[in-house]
Amino acid sequence: MASDVPAEFISQPEDAQETRAPSLLSRLGGGFHALRIRNYRLFIFGQVISLTGSWMQTTAESWLVLKLTNSPLVLGTMTTLQFLPVMILALYGGVLADHLPKRRTLLVTQCLFLVQATIFGLLVATETIQLWQIYILAIFQGIVNAIDMPVRQAFVKEMVGRDDLVNAVALNSMTFNTARIVGPAIGGLLIAKIGIAPTLFLNAGSYIAVLGALWMMNEAALFIPERSHKTPEPVLRQVREGLSYAWRTPNILVILILVAAIGTFGYNFTVTLPLIAEFILKTDAQGFGALSSFLGLGSLIAAFGTVYIKEITMRRLFLGAGVFSLLLAAVAVVPVFGLTALLLAALGAASIVFSTGTNSLLQLLAPDELRGRVMSINVLLIMGSTPIGALLIGWFSEHLGVPITIFSCAVLCAVGVGFGLYYHRRYISPQTPELQTAP
Repeated sequence: MASDVPAEFISQPEDAQETRAPSLLSRLGGGFHALRIRNYRLFIFGQVISLTGSWMQTTAESWLVLKLTNSPLVLGTMTTLQFLPVMILALYGGVLADHLPKRRTLLVTQCLFLVQATIFGLLVATETIQLWQIYILAIFQGIVNAIDMPVRQAFVKEMVGRDDLVNAVALNSMTFNTARIVGPAIGGLLIAKIGIAPTLFLNAGSYIAVLGALWMMNEAALFIPERSHKTPEPVLRQVREGLSYAWRTPNILVILILVAAIGTFGYNFTVTLPLIAEFILKTDAQGFGALSSFLGLGSLIAAFGTVYIKEITMRRLFLGAGVFSLLLAAVAVVPVFGLTALLLAALGAASIVFSTGTNSLLQLLAPDELRGRVMSINVLLIMGSTPIGALLIGWFSEHLGVPITIFSCAVLCAVGVGFGLYYHRRYISPQTPELQTAP
């Protein structure tokens, strides 16, 4: 399969092209050159704030459930309900991402997130929150996420066009995956300092930033792909087309194998981190916040490094996934707070190296007409698989203990990496060219 990303864009008149920012931003360095585009600059600004707030809320939600019930199984059930709609609806969200106007769709989804976060904060602040209400709010958030995430990922190319796509993909991946780690870190600190309800209200306020950024964009300057005029096929057929393309394309399938293993058994920080703090290290909310901070610090350092990487290689993906598995196993067996904090920092770095690489490669390999559906498969495996992983972690932690459960998850991650390596060596030619992440 060719590794380039074919695209035909509507010609933009000269006065409709996005004005490039002054040289100050261009001097930020080659790793940030996509930020010259005003629309993308606004998008990244909103995403940094909003995504971080979203993961703050997820962390607050997990800590609240654990404190209300002291049950790993209930915590796993809540996380399962939160991500179950993503597992069920993500592929349909990918079809929508290939057809709906992305900017306007994101305006709607972000408004819905704001409403959900505000209701959650009010229930906690008034001390009327009950477990069944948390479950309903989690399901609602998951439904909106199933549409929002594929649309948001596919929107990147429309903002920057072909020339800056590769760098924008790296920056977008960096933003998303960093927020996934840094958000829980900040959330843990805020829970310890100001409480759960204020943390939820801060997340609600974060959506104002992304709504403002989307509203201020110049829609005429978007690079909108040419649409086919033929009658759209039924939704199920379009879903099958995306799945079939991924299955028949070894360069994509091997990435998805790795994502399935790490996403299901490794990327459950909102479940595993509170369990580590509560049952392995036996610390309080302040200690939980400190552990979250180390996880976030490692991810942030790695994230800034990824934008300067000149090459995306499968070797780097396998290395990141393998190191992640080893570090997760070490966290499970180390009962010392300081050493665990350092291991979590390294774990956050490894997770960013892996996630940024997978997201970037998938966006670059997928053709325009299938990008939304390919990215929806990625969303399905890295977040839609969370219900399976979270429920298993909760159940086994309840019956076998947290250390054994987390160590078993690390082993399963390593098994997935081994299977991916076997598939890569068997079905992908060593002469396959590497993809460049920077011109």
